[in-house]
Amino acid sequence: MGHRTLFSMLPSTKSVALIGTYLPRKCGIATFTSDLFAAILENDSSIDCSVIAMNDRPEGYEYPDAVRFQIGQNQLSEYKLAADFLNLRKPDVVCLQHEYGIFGGQRGGFIVELARDLKIPLITTLHTVLKDPSSEERRIMEQLSDLSERLVVMSERGAEFLQEVYQVPETRIARIHHGILDVPFLESDPCKSKVAADDKIIILTFGLLSPGKGIEYMVDALPEIIGRHPEVLYFVVGATHPHTKAESGEDYRLRLHLRAKELGVADNIVFHDRFLERDELLEIIRAADIYVTPYLNEAQIVSGTLAYALGAGKAVVSTPYWYAQEMLADDRGKLVPFKDHSALAHEINYLLDHPAERVAMARRAYDYCRPMVMKEMGHRYLELFAATKSQASRASDRAVLDPLSRGGQRLPQMNLKHLRLMTDDTGVLQHAKFTIPNRAHGYCVDDNARALIVATRAYDLDNTDSSVADLSAIYLSFLDDAFNSDAGRFRNFMNYERRWLEQVGSEDSHGRALWALGVTAGWGRIDGQVAVATELFHNALAALESFSDSRAIAFPILGIQAYLRRNADDHRVLKRMRSLGERLSARFVQYATRDWNWHEEQLAYDNARLPQALMACGRITGNDDMVSLGISVLEWLREIQLHPSAGWYAPVGNQGWYHKSGTKAQYDQQPLEAAAMIGACIEAYECTQGEEWIQLATTCFDWYLGKNEQQSKLYDHASGGCRDGLEQDGVNENQGAESTLSYILSLLAIYNLRGLTATQRDAEKSERDVRKLDDSDERLKSVGAY
Repeated sequence: MGHRTLFSMLPSTKSVALIGTYLPRKCGIATFTSDLFAAILENDSSIDCSVIAMNDRPEGYEYPDAVRFQIGQNQLSEYKLAADFLNLRKPDVVCLQHEYGIFGGQRGGFIVELARDLKIPLITTLHTVLKDPSSEERRIMEQLSDLSERLVVMSERGAEFLQEVYQVPETRIARIHHGILDVPFLESDPCKSKVAADDKIIILTFGLLSPGKGIEYMVDALPEIIGRHPEVLYFVVGATHPHTKAESGEDYRLRLHLRAKELGVADNIVFHDRFLERDELLEIIRAADIYVTPYLNEAQIVSGTLAYALGAGKAVVSTPYWYAQEMLADDRGKLVPFKDHSALAHEINYLLDHPAERVAMARRAYDYCRPMVMKEMGHRYLELFAATKSQASRASDRAVLDPLSRGGQRLPQMNLKHLRLMTDDTGVLQHAKFTIPNRAHGYCVDDNARALIVATRAYDLDNTDSSVADLSAIYLSFLDDAFNSDAGRFRNFMNYERRWLEQVGSEDSHGRALWALGVTAGWGRIDGQVAVATELFHNALAALESFSDSRAIAFPILGIQAYLRRNADDHRVLKRMRSLGERLSARFVQYATRDWNWHEEQLAYDNARLPQALMACGRITGNDDMVSLGISVLEWLREIQLHPSAGWYAPVGNQGWYHKSGTKAQYDQQPLEAAAMIGACIEAYECTQGEEWIQLATTCFDWYLGKNEQQSKLYDHASGGCRDGLEQDGVNENQGAESTLSYILSLLAIYNLRGLTATQRDAEKSERDVRKLDDSDERLKSVGAY
């Protein structure tokens, strides 16, 4: 039975919602989503097709009426609101355009929250399928697979990766080609007058410009090409990618201009530095003689620009990224090695010297691409929607429980208002009177280290707000000034008059500074800050050899964990981490007993950071015994600090702490302890994948929100600060730096978990299996340390 006949037998699709970026936002996914929207309506104009648009800037864009809802990329609450909006509208199917970078959270994990909350069949189109995903990327893909009725890919290689890397059954994968414009096969010469190049040979590359495009190798190839064909013009068409522009301005484009001048080919290159509308872009494509994609590595599973060029009947020379290998097979184009300008020149000159072969190759590509025209793409999607609708009757009955928001409670928005208030051009002040900064106590390394971690991770989560990077620069500058190079140690306390009150601070503050520097070295996005942090990190490591304080050993382990994220080949630092871990582990082995699983007689402050460090070190160095020790200590802390009947978190109070021979102090309970437990629970989850650790992290976070022994909120929604502690008579209303930073650090940790946990995966798989069709039904195939 042909697929059009099958389509006619399936229930018609009356309404569709698309989720993705959308024009006029300038990105490839926006163009694709817009094309898919038009292709659906071209097939059936009666369909109610709407768009949920992803925004990468607060002001959004001037969207057409098709956009019914907008999501701020980094606003977690808006994903929940979008799911509520869709569940209320009840379209027949939701089609999500997935690319890691267009969603908020750790590697775009926020989108999983929307998918979990949908009660409507979900189809996910994958614009990236990674062969070697990070742990975060793998978990996100697994979650989306579990929550989607079908996964759509645009290449055979994409389908292979889903099956081999992510174990997605073939029957749940649909292959639908990237759409192309439906244009006749024409010679390029009649079209050249429209781009003022009548007597020229046009070589073309188009798309948003960024360093990964490899244009510099094509520029380097031009002298050899022009030597034989001086009439060549190389058109580089497209604006600089907005994210590239935000991070480095027009540096890449300027380097290309400079290189062209150095090689004497500047007059043979035309840069169109803007995002072209479709009609204008089509004119340039049709005028081109050869299209080139000199990308730098193989990890590209689809290329809309390549599909457009082949579909327009252009001869193509490309590096062998995955999509190019597939599309240019069977002599439909020429492949050259990566980063090889000589090979580019050779193949381009060959095609220019042999026009008959060039035209024949272009014709083969054009004929191959006819099933990819936009209307056909839209038809294939409508087939898939109809088949999904007919077999997803149980989707509306899904009740997916999320342990991070169980009971319907939503996470607060990230709010740095109070942190900004507590920060001046020197650093963050230690204390506050209620919500007002208290200048009398000045500054300390401990709090500025915490603030640096917060600012670095907050900017990694949402890099659209450059003022957060400005904050991290202030805190990093404070640590840099605090370092006493003669002693190799950090000072700790500075008064409000900017005078250091000591030459050497505590071991504890030194260790915390190293933690913050490691986080900046491993997670920072600003090159200058990363460089300063890395240098200071290395300069401060040597002092650790003489340290006796256990926390001063644990904190640097967490810093090294983050540092190694970007410097995995630094074996010297890895060796130091192993040594620190062994020293910390030995203290527990020597002192702990069955009833007192601790390294000393007193349980005091920041307790959970110690088992977190043990687990982190063991996980990275491959020491399973160390991991097991860390987990056993954390289990003991859980037993001590969970209320026996109510189940809420009740940390050790600082009015007496908890001595081995005594009883646990009930008050004052400090925000620092909740942050430490959350960090340790996340590390335990990384080590074991045990969902109970995510639930415990949530319980600890709820302590800030009023689920505690006083049923009082520590977090102040109005100020964005956190009260200084839970006391016997209520809360300490002062909102100092340590408390506020502990809360924000906790919120960041929970935010970065969104989409990364294997929530109810087995239950979802069982439910999905109930919905499976037999093949005979002609189903369409297709962590860093906190």
